[in-house]
Amino acid sequence: MSAIESASLAGTRPFEAAERCDRCGAKAKVRAVLTSGGELLFCGHHARAHEDSLRQAAVALQSVS
Repeated sequence: MSAIESASLAGTRPFEAAERCDRCGAKAKVRAVLTSGGELLFCGHHARAHEDSLRQAAVALQSVS
């Protein structure tokens, strides 16, 4: 992903192979940690499609290497 950079988030658990996109069920590539304390998982396609909204709502975005 070119526009979503990998972030090192202290206290954030690592990605697990079984984690899936909240939109379509594909393998999760991006975790959005929200200001409300929750998190959303997205595949690369949906992360790129919703990147602007995610950046406004999220504290941080973390991508799988």
